[in-house]
Amino acid sequence: MLTRYSSLHDLILQDTWLAIGVFDGVHIGHQAMLKTLSEGARSEKVPSVVLTFDPHPAVTLGMQADFKWLSPIDERTDLILSQGIDHVILQHFDKHFAKTSARAFMESISRQLGIRHLLVGHDFALGHNREGDVPYLAELGRALGYAVYPIDAVSDGDGVISSTLIRELLRSGQVSPAAAKLGRPYALFGEVVHGDGRGRTINIPTANLALPEDKLVPLNGVYACWSWLGDVRKPAVTNIGTRPTFTKGEQTVHVEAHILDHSGEIYGQVMKLEFMERLRDEQRFSGVEELLAQIHKDITRTRILLG
Repeated sequence: MLTRYSSLHDLILQDTWLAIGVFDGVHIGHQAMLKTLSEGARSEKVPSVVLTFDPHPAVTLGMQADFKWLSPIDERTDLILSQGIDHVILQHFDKHFAKTSARAFMESISRQLGIRHLLVGHDFALGHNREGDVPYLAELGRALGYAVYPIDAVSDGDGVISSTLIRELLRSGQVSPAAAKLGRPYALFGEVVHGDGRGRTINIPTANLALPEDKLVPLNGVYACWSWLGDVRKPAVTNIGTRPTFTKGEQTVHVEAHILDHSGEIYGQVMKLEFMERLRDEQRFSGVEELLAQIHKDITRTRILLG
């Protein structure tokens, strides 16, 4: 059965539990809301639905420049469904949609989904000029037949967990603290493509990943990762950067993973890299011998860290 819909009008349901939000990263705060949603719907034997947005509303409204997702839409859909949600609706958020009033949007949703329970973040608002805040939606719900449940933010020792904070951690290379807030390691997914082949010449072959342009990549540096090819997991030393030992002045950032204890061609396969720990900054070495000595130290540290 189809579980992802590209338009609200592709789905007609009754008596649903619905959550609305961007849910970028589907971090542990989001997961708490989605657990409440799925368990509540299941207890009443009715559908659970999540409505999310793409592009990010802040991008459409001009409040974010060079925005990068923690989880682009395909990844985000999979993460949401993994929380036990029955249906995900992707709402295209353009300037025309941004002018829709909160009442018009909620009336349309009510017709299509027959909402009975609406879950939103405590500071949530939708509709033109964010008029549809929690009190407004609750009052409107009394007329349309749904109850609003604002869900409190989840906090840890650093404060409220948010997608913005997780982006900041990843941009500074703090992948382990980011993982704690996500509830899982941060991951990159990409097809393994041909690079310049230099790794093979020094007996350190690397898998080069082609990544979506809108996916956030952690700070340049060397990381201990778990690599996944299908169901096979192996440790990997991953370099993010411009390869300064071999190239001068290059601006393009490459993601290259040396998979430990691996042999065989994997071009064309999709690899997942889970970032466990940052080992060091990317460096420029005096030559190949100095580079190799450091890579072998990185391999040893990765084996220790990942057991």
